Amino acid sequence: MASKNKKTFEVQQGETIYDCLDRMKKEGYTPVRRFEKPVFTEKVVNGKKEYIPTERKITFEGKKL
Repeated sequence: MASKNKKTFEVQQGETIYDCLDRMKKEGYTPVRRFEKPVFTEKVVNGKKEYIPTERKITFEGKKL
């Protein structure tokens, strides 16, 4: 069960990290942890499947102030 004092915030498409942090602050949260995951795209190169990192997903865990 998730704590009521914690919430995760994902950096949305077209949003900067600072925009996300401002959104957290407006909701009354402060960042305590940052997660970064690569997003891969499958491509066929010379007949072989390869997974190419194309972007990254950034998520912050916030703690209620």
